[in-house]
Amino acid sequence: MASTDSDNEPKPAVEPTDDLVSTAHSLTVRRRKLNYTATTGRVVLRKEVTTEGKFEGHQPKAEVFLTAYTLDGADPARRPVTFAFNGGPGSASVWLHLGLFGPRRVVTGDVGDLAAPPYGLVDNTETLLAHSDLVFIDPVSTGYSRAVKGEKAGDYHGFQADLESVGELIRLWTTRNGRWISPKFLAGESYGTTRAAGLAHHLQTRHGMYLNGLVLISSVLDFATMDFTAGNDAPYALFLPTYAAIAHYHGLHGDRPLREVLDEAEAFATRDYPYALAQGSRLSTEERTAAVRTLAGLTGLTEDYVERVNLRVEHVRFFTELLRHRKQTVGRLDGRFTGWEADYGRERFSDDPTASAIMGAYTAGINHYLHTELAYPNDLPYEVLSLEVNRSWSFKEFENAHVTVADKLAAAMRANPHLRVHVASGYTDGATPYFATEHSLAQLNIPASLRANIEVSYYEAGHMMYVHEPSRLRQSKDIAAFIGKTVSG
Repeated sequence: MASTDSDNEPKPAVEPTDDLVSTAHSLTVRRRKLNYTATTGRVVLRKEVTTEGKFEGHQPKAEVFLTAYTLDGADPARRPVTFAFNGGPGSASVWLHLGLFGPRRVVTGDVGDLAAPPYGLVDNTETLLAHSDLVFIDPVSTGYSRAVKGEKAGDYHGFQADLESVGELIRLWTTRNGRWISPKFLAGESYGTTRAAGLAHHLQTRHGMYLNGLVLISSVLDFATMDFTAGNDAPYALFLPTYAAIAHYHGLHGDRPLREVLDEAEAFATRDYPYALAQGSRLSTEERTAAVRTLAGLTGLTEDYVERVNLRVEHVRFFTELLRHRKQTVGRLDGRFTGWEADYGRERFSDDPTASAIMGAYTAGINHYLHTELAYPNDLPYEVLSLEVNRSWSFKEFENAHVTVADKLAAAMRANPHLRVHVASGYTDGATPYFATEHSLAQLNIPASLRANIEVSYYEAGHMMYVHEPSRLRQSKDIAAFIGKTVSG
């Protein structure tokens, strides 16, 4: 019901409007001064409404939060723009924003030397802004993004709806800022890689927007490679090299070089291990004994444990079991991190040590940065990671099938043979294991000639490999080089 004033005259409903705020900044990168504009705030997305075939107008549906950085005076025909987002589902873009790409970054420390609260921000002299304009996007119900009054937030918490809303924001920003002729990239992390692959196809088919490149960090293109469900043995083999890498980091492989350990794990995961799992009760006693011995040696677990779990080491159980003898758990997002439990008899840890180690720094950093340095006023809580969104996420489009976007990525590459893909994987990433990513890439249904469009970089760290300083420095160079050579042809 419309509100009324003292004369009982109805007041018109107030529609939401964009609340963007722009500020001027500068940063010196390798003796080059970057003068740039930061624009942050919420953009109103609208839907076309028709009733019985009659157009009724454009109705507001959601307010989506973004932070854009544009280099002052740059030629839009030559200046790339990268649209970046994290995953979850339910995560804001804070991780890539303040961890890797943005002109300011949060100081978290690393394993064994974590920063203490209240934390801090420093200039990021490796910022991707030196090579590309940046637009960080928070999907609906993350960051400050929300459905508008009268709309259901849950309508945006699903695979296709997410592609449509994020894709619409990208289209709007590109149009309003005159960037259709700019080289365009998508950068996603974790579920953000699922989103990026889906968006590459969606933007082409829905809006005719062809991209120059994708940056996929800690990828998941095919969920069958990581879903530990009954009857699906693929993840057990594909996680094995990651288990071996984590065991190596914690000293359970003696003085063996990491590459030697990974070569052995990859070879076993490729041939003998899938065979042993597929054989089931047909596996001979000798073959089973050999498989148990090899698995125990690679994972750092005891032969007794491997035997008791029937050769199938599930990932959270692994993180809980590996260092039980030391009364420690290891991180899922990054197996280099360790934590404690109240009860060391439990089968699955109650907390991911990686998330606990870095969550406080990123949350403090983004709240300070947006309000104080970018002057954006908003009293809503900035949703760094919404578990409610994650739990309610809909994959209805994949009913009776596993979730995959490998087909969409392949279709986008076939239609746009200039689309290049950079993939970044961390060896100790127990959420999106690197060998599963390799498997998904190998299965892409693309011509052999297009395989040269894909490049992969590896780092001795985890899911957010950039919390490891040597990895952050190298990754920044790798992605900058990828964008540079993609644009130059």
